[in-house]
Amino acid sequence: MSFSSIFARVVAFIGAGTVAWRRLRGVPSQQAIGASPKIPEAKAQGALPTLKMPTARGWRQGQAPQAAPGLKVNAFATNLKHPRWIYVRPDGDVFVAEALQPAFATKSIFDYAMLSTMRRAAAVGDSPNRITLLRDKDGDGVAEIQSRFLEGLNQPFGMQIINDTFYVGNTDGVMAFPYQAGASQITVSGKKLTHFKPGGHWTRSLLASTDGKSIYIGVGSQSNIGETGTESEKGRAAIYRLELATGDCTIFASGLRNPVGLAFEPTTSALWTVVNERDGLGDETPPDYLTRVQEGGFYGWPFCYWGQTVDDRVPQDAALVAKAITPDYALGGHTASLGLCWMPEGTLPGFPDGMVIGQHGSWNRSTLSGYRVVFIPFVNGRPSGSPRDILSGFLAPDESESYGRPVGVVLGPDKSLLIADDVGDVIWRVTGA
Repeated sequence: MSFSSIFARVVAFIGAGTVAWRRLRGVPSQQAIGASPKIPEAKAQGALPTLKMPTARGWRQGQAPQAAPGLKVNAFATNLKHPRWIYVRPDGDVFVAEALQPAFATKSIFDYAMLSTMRRAAAVGDSPNRITLLRDKDGDGVAEIQSRFLEGLNQPFGMQIINDTFYVGNTDGVMAFPYQAGASQITVSGKKLTHFKPGGHWTRSLLASTDGKSIYIGVGSQSNIGETGTESEKGRAAIYRLELATGDCTIFASGLRNPVGLAFEPTTSALWTVVNERDGLGDETPPDYLTRVQEGGFYGWPFCYWGQTVDDRVPQDAALVAKAITPDYALGGHTASLGLCWMPEGTLPGFPDGMVIGQHGSWNRSTLSGYRVVFIPFVNGRPSGSPRDILSGFLAPDESESYGRPVGVVLGPDKSLLIADDVGDVIWRVTGA
């Protein structure tokens, strides 16, 4: 057993102690969920934050997540390496970005503790840096063709095809590659269209505008609450808009700590995102959220959260706090809501219009949250009602191990829902039972 593994076990033991201590002091009895969530008062965790992360085990032969009543799940593709995001063409081609955060330099004992824990949870390692093409030619719900479509990338994540161009969100910028419909591989060099700082929250999600003239890009923060300095956070924690005709790339909305999934709501044509909020203030404080993205809007990070609730760990800017927009819908604390897609009524039996969210799962709370795929119903362009599970069962009952962790979600070409599972190395497919 390596020193890192031994150290991770020691950290887990210490973490269990902090969890037990904080439970004795009281933890919230319910999640902060909905348009008007009850958010507990912040309790700064100081130098010893709550640290609870399950060991990544993967799925046993024949094991699978639990689908909601009326639904069934099967493995659409297996034997991938850390699949994070999915893009589907109308012709049925499915593209999967396989990427992983590499090990980072440690400057303190806490950094090393976090790195060791992340290794145990399969959250860091050698990144595949590729996009894999999946094809289900016989229509049986399993991709019998699995081939390497594009390699040599730099932590790829978001993908979009517009006309004859394949766009990829590398961690350090958006790349454009020539593309022909039905192509099985891209081998030519791409063109870099933008530059983003790598590191920290490294994913770069992409979503084409409805007219195909621009691409929205999600760029997360470098740190939790700006503790690495303002310069390292410059240009981060924002959603950008890249104009394809001119190459202009400007901030569309800011103050979004880690905006990952992007989707349009078709009734209003509004852009929505899911955002991972800050750590170190308690199990439910503040909640991650789903929100409309207003052009020019500021959403609080790092100065405040859920509107004008000030985070007193951060040097303040009163003018920015005053203009902070309150998000639309709370998703509970530390769920790590990453994947997002619009699902129209009729896609899955019993589900109306709404948003599907892949919740990767928590580490900074005493009882784990997330580790599931949920659905938020919409009425008249707004969230309406409580979350509903689509897939669960990604965690062992005692929370010690994770069989999988859901990330990207997307509609399949056959009225199915596809989910990327980066611990199980699987793409799951959900349909009616």
